[in-house]
Amino acid sequence: MKIGVPKEVKPGEGRVAMLPDQVKALVETGYDVVVQKGAGQASGVADQDYAGADAQMADTGKDVFGNAELIIKVKEIIPEEYEFLRPEHVIFTNVHGAANREQIDKMLEVGLTAIAAEETHPYGSPNSALAGEVGAFEGLRLVFAPHGGSGRHFLNHYGAPAAEALVIGLGGVGQGALRTLLKLGVRVKAFDIDRGARRRTLMQWEDSPLQVFDISELGNHLADADVIYNCVLWPKDRDDHLVFRSDLAKLSPTCVIVDISCDPAGAIETSRATTWDDPVYTEEGIRHFCVDNIPGAVPVTASAGYARDLFDNIKLIAGLGALEACRQSPHLAKGLTCSAGELILAEAGRFQNREFTPVDEFLQRSSA
Repeated sequence: MKIGVPKEVKPGEGRVAMLPDQVKALVETGYDVVVQKGAGQASGVADQDYAGADAQMADTGKDVFGNAELIIKVKEIIPEEYEFLRPEHVIFTNVHGAANREQIDKMLEVGLTAIAAEETHPYGSPNSALAGEVGAFEGLRLVFAPHGGSGRHFLNHYGAPAAEALVIGLGGVGQGALRTLLKLGVRVKAFDIDRGARRRTLMQWEDSPLQVFDISELGNHLADADVIYNCVLWPKDRDDHLVFRSDLAKLSPTCVIVDISCDPAGAIETSRATTWDDPVYTEEGIRHFCVDNIPGAVPVTASAGYARDLFDNIKLIAGLGALEACRQSPHLAKGLTCSAGELILAEAGRFQNREFTPVDEFLQRSSA
């Protein structure tokens, strides 16, 4: 199986799916790897670094898709890449298929196999911690008065209290946010539905200005927040929310909502995706920061983490084929989105109100 790494073409995305170390290891194992020229530029990796790892260099994304079966990417397939897709392709990337019917339609039409990288990592997307860390930093910047914030410092000074942040969700994204906020001295109230997550978080940060609550208590603390961080991935087929539009009236007018997980109308009813070029909008008088590609701001670091976390799965898919790899790895199977014209990802089927084949059923049938 020949492996291809195209340059990301989504606006604002500078990450790359594999670094020269991973390429070299694959080549030494016996695989051919083709990398598009310029793919690693924003991540601090020159073409000669890939060439030095014995990658085959391609001029265009079309050349990569045309010469490889296993395509390793960071972001979803976007329309300008549709014409490159072939039935024999295995696409391993952050598909985000439930919210993107057009992409799923194209994949089903072509008949390729797609595995959603964001579903295969046991702690969420490989860059989830970075998203939490960078998102926390951006939220604090928006607390400063020149940006419309409360004007509080992130540390206690001269008897004035530090900024107060609410962190919703204590998974990988939430833990990343806590690392930034608590190390800076911010007063944090954190919320989660899981008692174990709450207890572990309290033990980890027991000497910090942190309080932890059940999610049911969130509404009691909205009024005092300088910044609210949503770190909860919200199922696409749910029509309820954690913060409703009507709740915005409870907030201070200087409060800012930073939706790091960024599910449109998800945990935060008024969320919609923005970009780094225009990251903030206002709803009901409350500023919202909802960039859907936060790790893209630190592509050098993010690419290193993403490439490392995906590498074992890449080797498994390349060695066994996509479907057999999914049979042997429950984490990979969880991300199996479509294959041979069948939709498999349950969340996409439910959200898009279309038929899908449960993954276990599909894998068992396809092995017969």
